[in-house]
Amino acid sequence: MTRIIDVLLPVTPECWESCGACASGDLRIDDIRVLPGDRVERDDTLLVVETGKVALDIPAPCAGRVHSLCVAAGDTIFTGQRLLRLEAA
Repeated sequence: MTRIIDVLLPVTPECWESCGACASGDLRIDDIRVLPGDRVERDDTLLVVETGKVALDIPAPCAGRVHSLCVAAGDTIFTGQRLLRLEAA
């Protein structure tokens, strides 16, 4: 049986609450590095999120195959949002 894993936008780093210097503006999808059907290894970069000052790589939580994308380049996103779905290997 195939196990589907949701890849979510992680909670922003704690330092963003105290300083916030690099966390200005909205979070958006800057680059999508995978397509449905692509095979990935754990820690491969799936997407890049842009904050206005900092880019954050979103890594694969496990090896598997990209099942579906839930966002597009340029989309504004929020913490906890589903970014894509993986079929775990």
